[in-house]
Amino acid sequence: MHEIDLILAKLIEKNKTPSVQYYLFNKDNIIHKFVDGFADIKNKKIVDEYTTYRAFSVTKTFTALAIMQLTEMGKFRIDDPVKKYLPDFPYSSDITIWQLMAHSAGIPNPNPLSWIHLPNEHQAFDNHKFFNQIFSKFNSTKSKPNQKFAYSNLGYIFLGQLIENFSGQNYEDFVRDFVIKPLDVYPSELDFDFFNKNNHAKGYQKNNSFLNWIMGFFIDKSRFMDTPEGLWKPFQNYYVNGAAYGGLIGTPHAFVKYIQELLQSHSKLLNSQSIKMLFTENLTRNGKASGMGLSWFSGNLNSFRYFAHPGGGGGYYCEIRIYPELKMGSVIMFNRTGTTNERFLDKLDKFYIKIY
Repeated sequence: MHEIDLILAKLIEKNKTPSVQYYLFNKDNIIHKFVDGFADIKNKKIVDEYTTYRAFSVTKTFTALAIMQLTEMGKFRIDDPVKKYLPDFPYSSDITIWQLMAHSAGIPNPNPLSWIHLPNEHQAFDNHKFFNQIFSKFNSTKSKPNQKFAYSNLGYIFLGQLIENFSGQNYEDFVRDFVIKPLDVYPSELDFDFFNKNNHAKGYQKNNSFLNWIMGFFIDKSRFMDTPEGLWKPFQNYYVNGAAYGGLIGTPHAFVKYIQELLQSHSKLLNSQSIKMLFTENLTRNGKASGMGLSWFSGNLNSFRYFAHPGGGGGYYCEIRIYPELKMGSVIMFNRTGTTNERFLDKLDKFYIKIY
């Protein structure tokens, strides 16, 4: 068995996660794949390549890409002030679209764990009303524009509003039409809705854990969580209030297709100049590298540059990564809670990302 498979199989064996899926690939082919564990512990349902997971903040890379598509259409420039197009923008008129994408606008990032609602509340949920209340409460910036990196979910709500204003569509429909459809995947493979409930992995959290205890301070566990299944406590299906910063649901392989399309010489999604901009690390006003491109975290593994994004929250954790120089990428998805950038792919990709 390959070292990667041993590492991942042990996670399941040691009850570190109910399931895990991992893909390493180049622009055309899968190089290494691992798929194992339970999508549903109670019913002993095994995951497969059609199993979907929540992607949470990985969604931000789709939002940034949609913004770049609109700039290619000539709708605006990303160095334009946000307030030029969103007059009710509650922060500095000096903040630019670029700074929202690069998390350098200084906009606050209140804890979003409670920003979810149940499926039976989805049709009546008013996204704008909910976030207008948040903006009123957190109406001052933490730093000056482009002074430093400061991650913010709220910044991506405004990017979603820009997409809606300039496209004439709601955010989800624009992403469906211009980002997801070109990937040639079905809604059951990648969408903002539960098109394939029977093949969606339950999200789990270790029952006897500090994280499970503290979760009670952020959400009503009686509403959003179910009875324990062995060592794990499952989440009910739910929607993230802010689709533009964390709403996507999909199979790992759908995200593989997404990254593979960004690796093509002639991508269906963006021109080469726009892709280069996505994967260029932002410099602050003092010339300091921020560790973030346009929605993609930058890093190095075995001397090779990569750009990546994690996604984590109640019941799920994932990471996607692209190595532009090597024309390679990787994806990993778990159905257990993750709340920090674990850089888990470092532990696995290193077996292939080497200097020979």
